[in-house]
Order: sequence, then C-alpha cells, then structure tokens
Amino acid sequence: MLDNKTVQKIEKFVSVEPRSINEISDHLKKNWRTVDRYLREIEEEYKTISLKTFRGGTRGALKIAYLSNPDRASSTKIQEELENEILRQKRKDEFSAFDIFQHAPEKSKKAIIEDEISEEGTNLKELIEILKNTKKELKLFSGNLSWINLKKGKIDLFKTLEDLVKKGVKIKVLCRVDLEGIENIKKVLSLNYKYSKDLIEIRHREHPIRAFVIDNDSIRLKEIREPTGKIKELDKKIFIFYTIKDKEWAEWLSKIFIKLFNTSVGAEKRIKELEGLIK
Repeated sequence: MLDNKTVQKIEKFVSVEPRSINEISDHLKKNWRTVDRYLREIEEEYKTISLKTFRGGTRGALKIAYLSNPDRASSTKIQEELENEILRQKRKDEFSAFDIFQHAPEKSKKAIIEDEISEEGTNLKELIEILKNTKKELKLFSGNLSWINLKKGKIDLFKTLEDLVKKGVKIKVLCRVDLEGIENIKKVLSLNYKYSKDLIEIRHREHPIRAFVIDNDSIRLKEIREPTGKIKELDKKIFIFYTIKDKEWAEWLSKIFIKLFNTSVGAEKRIKELEGLIK
C-alpha cells in the first residue's frame, strides 16, 4: 500500500535527477511491479511526478520518472491570465481571491463574509471541518503561518494540523520563511520529529494567495479587506472565505502550487542561514 512517507521518499529521490523504475526499486527495496504501481498512482493522484516510456512495446522498454514541472498549469485563457497574475505578485493585497471565485461553477462554490476585528473571531469551526476532510494531501499557500496560532474555546488550528499528521496526511507549505515568522515554521516542522513521519515540507516563497488545496478536489481561499477611510467605501474590516468544490479549479491551483514549490528554497536551509545572522 502506498503511504505518504513513501510518496515523499520517491519525490525526493527523483528530484535530484530522472530515475528509472529499477533505480527506484533498488532505492525503496521493492519489486519493480510495486514501484510501477506507486508511480502511476502518484502521477494520477498527486501530480508531482511524470512518467515517460522510451522504446515502448519492445523488450528494451525503459520507463523514467521525473519531477513534474507544470510549465502550463492553465487550460483556458482566463486561467492563464490569473496564473500570470499570481506568479507576478508577492503581496496578498496585490491579488483578489474573488478573481478566481467568480469563474468557478455556480453550483460548486460558496462565500462567507464576516466583519471581525481579527481572524480569531471568525468561524474557525467551519475551517476545521473543511481541513478534517483531507484524506491524502494538503497544500497550503500561506503568508507566515500565523494562522496556526488561532484558538477559540476548544477550537485549536495547530491541533487540527497535528491530527492530520497523525492520520498520515501529507502537507506541503509555501510561505515566507523569515525572522518574523521563524517560530511558526519551527512549530509546524516539529510535528515531523514528534511523530517520526516526515510528512510536512515547507519552502520559502512570497506570493499573493492565502488558500488551502484539499486532495486536489477543493479549494478554500481567504481574502481580507481593510477600511479605506473614504466616504461611501468600506468602513470596517471584513474577512471573506471562498470555498470551491470543483476538481478542475482545484487541480489548476494545485499545478500553480507545484510550479512555485519546485523552484523554492527549503525551510530548513533558509532557517539555518537566518539563524546564522543573529548568532
């Protein structure tokens, strides 16, 4: 049975260079038929690895696995324009999540608007219910992972993340790894050591999206609007949460995530460099 730890082990092995099935079999100490099944499942479910067969149909056929680099994540002009905008911007106020939401199928989406002073006052229970439904993989577009510290009564976002790790969910994170948020990064990575599962991978990248991609099936986006101070314009802070349960849009945002993730710096390396500055 393919588990998330094996998925990550294969991904790391082929990230160095393309590998044949025999090389991966030796690395995992599994027979080639099992490895072939693993690779096909990763290609279909996670979309982080691609397969190519050379001399197909001959006795000398060679199947190679390599890390996916989705140069073209978008299949429509609208998606292409949104993709270019996301890749070009770095700050959350430079991109509106509504620009994605408005194009999703009507029957597959909903939005919640809440006027609260801070995110801690919003409906965290709704977010937790969404996260708890993750079965295989959670991709996080975050700022500095400050949301992991949100608590309200019995609701604890970090505990929810920990529960996902305990049940074997693979978690990939794109966020800023800087001195201001370094403790948040360490706190999340500590779950790898606590449960000896090595399921969480965090990489440094500035981007304008605040979102969760759940199992490549659904998306949960967040947008914060601040008061402008201008007459007849927004006069209070509001949080807008968009949920899109549409596989096409979820896979599109997942491909953009992978494109950014594959070209970003690992958190552990960046933390080491940052800590060297303050010694």
